Amino acid sequence: MHFSAFLTTRSSGPHEDRAVMDAMVQNAVDAERLGFDAVFLPDHHFTGYAPPASDPMMFASYLAAKLPRLHFGFSVQTIPLHHPVRFAERLNLLDQLTDGKILVGIGSGTTPEEMIGLGVNYKDTKTLTDSNIAIVEQLWAKQPEDEPVVFDNGHYKGAVVSRIAPAAYSADGPRVMSVAMRPASVQRAATMGQPAFIPAFTPPALDDGDPLPHLRRYFAAYKEALEAAGHPQAKVDAALEWTTHTYQHVHVAESDAQAEDEFGQIIDLYQTAIEREHEANKAAEAISGVELGPAHDGRSPGWQKTWCLWGSPATVTEHLAEVRDIGIGNVLGGYLGGTVTPQRLAWGRQAMELMASDVMPKFTGR
Repeated sequence: MHFSAFLTTRSSGPHEDRAVMDAMVQNAVDAERLGFDAVFLPDHHFTGYAPPASDPMMFASYLAAKLPRLHFGFSVQTIPLHHPVRFAERLNLLDQLTDGKILVGIGSGTTPEEMIGLGVNYKDTKTLTDSNIAIVEQLWAKQPEDEPVVFDNGHYKGAVVSRIAPAAYSADGPRVMSVAMRPASVQRAATMGQPAFIPAFTPPALDDGDPLPHLRRYFAAYKEALEAAGHPQAKVDAALEWTTHTYQHVHVAESDAQAEDEFGQIIDLYQTAIEREHEANKAAEAISGVELGPAHDGRSPGWQKTWCLWGSPATVTEHLAEVRDIGIGNVLGGYLGGTVTPQRLAWGRQAMELMASDVMPKFTGR
């Protein structure tokens, strides 16, 4: 199994931005030092959700120069907010700079505030995502002698006459990762031989507190489609190797009781940030003409059991053994979620240290 660190935390205002950015850099440095295989970055705007998330590709480029061993993932790039030509160019460049070690999660959903701030109608996100990805794939495939790629999806329009430069480092282009939930997304990932994010819930319930049955079902459907797509076994194995299950929060402590106590305080910090961001999004909803309902409750047992992992090394190991047995290749977890405080930083470092020393070796053989 691979283990990856999700570089997420919150800034409550401009006075915290630099400290949060420094903490995220240190989080990545710690991940590399401790033997994690990748760091993943979110794509968010305006809310203070991880300030470098305003341009995760730029942040990844900075980190890649410091930490060349790591893979760099995006969880996830919000496709409607990116011009398709610039998206194709920048990912090819990053693929070159990292020697092919990028994993590009893609998705359509984000918040109304982020959408209207970048001039996108929230109601158009699904169709804009599908058309943007189709344009990007055309651009990646185009050779200089081919006819121009002409596109107009109602939001972005243009024509590329020559090609995307630079070419990708990877023979098949940058590795894209879809969420393997909708049949179309599963089939797309399988046809392209790409890794996928495997959901631990089934809409409309996002937090029923019983994630493993969902993981088993979605993983089985994805693996079956991948193996039926006719790829060489090496390509199937490479896709499964980075097939990912995500935890918003991972917290490991010396004992279950200590982990429970500290995790409760971590969630309190997280929930404060969620509610602060929700206020801004409610104002944006009025401008956008949509209403998405209340903020989720990170304190609810169902949400915590669906989206989080906490406990002693033995407890965390026992849970992850079930995840491994499903076939998941990469475990992605956040270690700094919520507002950054000195205590939060100390707990995050403790959790990563224990994860690396007492949990990961059981699954990596290192």
